Amino acid sequence: MKTPNILATLILSAGLFWACSDDDHPTLIAADEPAITAPASGSSYILSEDNATEQADRFVWNRANFSIQTQINYNLQADIPGNDFQNAATLGSTTATQINVSVEHLNNTAIALGLPSGEASEMEVRVVASVSDEVEALVSESILISVTPYGSGNTGTSYLWVPGGFQAAGNYGQDWTPSEAPQLRSLSSDPEVFEGYIYFAAEAEFKFTAAPEWGNGEYGDGGSGTLLRDEGPNLKTPAGYYRMQVNTEKLTYTLLDTDWGIIGDAIPGTGWDSDVDLTYDPAEKTWKTTLELQAGELKFRANDAWDLNYGDDDTDGTLEEGGSNINVEAGGTYTVALDLSQPGVYSYTLTAVTE
Repeated sequence: MKTPNILATLILSAGLFWACSDDDHPTLIAADEPAITAPASGSSYILSEDNATEQADRFVWNRANFSIQTQINYNLQADIPGNDFQNAATLGSTTATQINVSVEHLNNTAIALGLPSGEASEMEVRVVASVSDEVEALVSESILISVTPYGSGNTGTSYLWVPGGFQAAGNYGQDWTPSEAPQLRSLSSDPEVFEGYIYFAAEAEFKFTAAPEWGNGEYGDGGSGTLLRDEGPNLKTPAGYYRMQVNTEKLTYTLLDTDWGIIGDAIPGTGWDSDVDLTYDPAEKTWKTTLELQAGELKFRANDAWDLNYGDDDTDGTLEEGGSNINVEAGGTYTVALDLSQPGVYSYTLTAVTE
């Protein structure tokens, strides 16, 4: 829950936007970036699992001004201060000017960013406003908040790291470097089970580690889907985009190769009968497509089947396995993006494409 703080006034800053002059050539005119008005910079949140379903806070901002009448998509992002949002996690996406963030979601985001459980740490938050891939986004000034997340009893690791020979090719840093490796996060429903999605551009070997370094707990291949603690050869897998699940109590693991698509009556022609495939972009670590949508609903699912699918229960741009259908309010051309790169904080965006 949030501790008391003094509200601050944020100043709306000016940007630039293309418009048409009398000779139909683009000229630069003023455009207004969004500005976060609540919570105030410096707000503190001490999170408790007992209040997981309650609202941690409502994030509110001024409407961005692109000097044209069009739908504006807002993405509320968080990152570690000083990281320049290079590994930003999504707190939510909306076309409104506010998002309610639950205790559980704020906690999961903090843990996904590597903030230690049981300790107060700073998090940087900003709003990114966009109207299409062809128009430069408008970005708010960031605010700093203090978050004390909870974990597995506020003790022990909430993550496993996955270093291996796939890292450089998959845009995960240097090969065999745990500190740069992708991570798996423990499930809130079962802290001994860790989950995450990782891309292998080609067949490669890897291991699981309990810390972002060697020598502090490692897991090798025990054969037939089992693991050996602090011993065993490297694991190996073919190219693919895998949902990895590891049980550190039973010393087992599973790798599910996935290809992602969207399905629903918001998609003209195919509806709920068949998927429209998404394409993986290793540079952005997202699955994407651009297509025409109509007013209706859709979901994300893996491998053209319902065994693994994601929806949005809270209409906040974050995904839950088996969650509610995602509403598309109006027809038009959209870029649909699915981001499974942050373990435990899966998200999506529907960005209207303007001419």
